[in-house]
Amino acid sequence: MKLKTTLLIIIFQFSNSVLFAQEFGIQLYSLRNQFNSDIEKSLKTISDWGINTIEGGDTYGMEESEFRSLLKKYELNPISIGASYDELKDDPKGVAQKALRYGARFVMCSWIPHKGNRFDIENTKAAVKIFNKAGAILKREGITLAYHAHGYEFRPYEYGTLFDYMAQNAKNFSLEMDVFWITHGGEDPISLLDKYPDFVVMLHLKDMEKGLKGNNTGSASVETNVVLGQGQIDIEGIVRKAHQQGVRYMFIEDESSRVINQVPKSLSFLRSISIK
Repeated sequence: MKLKTTLLIIIFQFSNSVLFAQEFGIQLYSLRNQFNSDIEKSLKTISDWGINTIEGGDTYGMEESEFRSLLKKYELNPISIGASYDELKDDPKGVAQKALRYGARFVMCSWIPHKGNRFDIENTKAAVKIFNKAGAILKREGITLAYHAHGYEFRPYEYGTLFDYMAQNAKNFSLEMDVFWITHGGEDPISLLDKYPDFVVMLHLKDMEKGLKGNNTGSASVETNVVLGQGQIDIEGIVRKAHQQGVRYMFIEDESSRVINQVPKSLSFLRSISIK
């Protein structure tokens, strides 16, 4: 029987050292181009990598019931699914029902609509209100809403940032930390984990090519995504810190055109991480 990946942490005691082997999931968007060509083949590729924990939500044109059947066939467990800002605003009950159909424990929203490069406190306050309201509805079904920041939230506001306002006023939602976008937006993922240890419930693991300078636009070329551990982000340190804080779900997200070649290398790097 083929061993499948879970995000459970296995701990080994050896002498005075504690080593851990932590397996990881994948955000299905990583293979969006492959899905557009052959959905089943793409799901099989993920399964063949030894992954079974996924974050998804899109069916790439396939009927949802058929897509969910394929997930079951390849033993892919959708821990988290995505939902748009408008879906959360206009039909949070529908979002909850979709999550329940998938058996997901989390719903992730990855973008707050705003005009051009303009994102300010009014956008932030409106989003917090919508996320808290939708999050309360999801919570009643045992589902956690998580916002996925993209970097434009780190613009200055009062004595901190717009992100600080979000985190400090989040009653019914949490954070999915994409370490690429946190870094690109000018923040340090480890410092943010220290500052808001109870706010982060999931990670997107994505490394940034060396030499790339970030900004707070929430935009960058997908080709700047490199194999985990080969870029400028301290992936190993982040994984260790998140592990210490009990963050269980960590999804590889590789948006580059090299995803098929890079993911196995990223998995190998992640599985080599140890702590004492």
